[in-house]
Amino acid sequence: MSRRWPVVVLAALLVAAGALLAAELVVHATHHDVTVADPCQPRAPFPGQGLDATVQRVVLDGLDGAACRLHTTREELVLSLRGSSRWNRHTIEVALRAGLLRAVDEAGSRGDIPSLLLPAVRRLVERIPLDKIIDGSIGVKDLIG
Repeated sequence: MSRRWPVVVLAALLVAAGALLAAELVVHATHHDVTVADPCQPRAPFPGQGLDATVQRVVLDGLDGAACRLHTTREELVLSLRGSSRWNRHTIEVALRAGLLRAVDEAGSRGDIPSLLLPAVRRLVERIPLDKIIDGSIGVKDLIG
């Protein structure tokens, strides 16, 4: 098994999480009873086990951390990734990377990421080309090259 597979999984799930959040926001935009959670407050534990659930938890927690840092909602942050935004790309990338690093550390504290893998996952988050993920122009070559 390649040592690079977590990069591909993390990138795919980051893109998928953003798309799912945007879709949920669009679907529920006409409902008046939608409550948007404060990204700076803890959320209910995310259900599930295994690699998929761990990656989803890290990505969603990372988006919360970035949104909190930017003083906005997770939904507004995700929507701003594809269009005009009140933040420039660098500001968004710094917030996303900081949020993901914090989420990785929290996953390590919960035991979701084994302590032996924690340094490698942190390095991955520090090096992953978030600008290409945001643009949707990332390929496997970008992740493993």
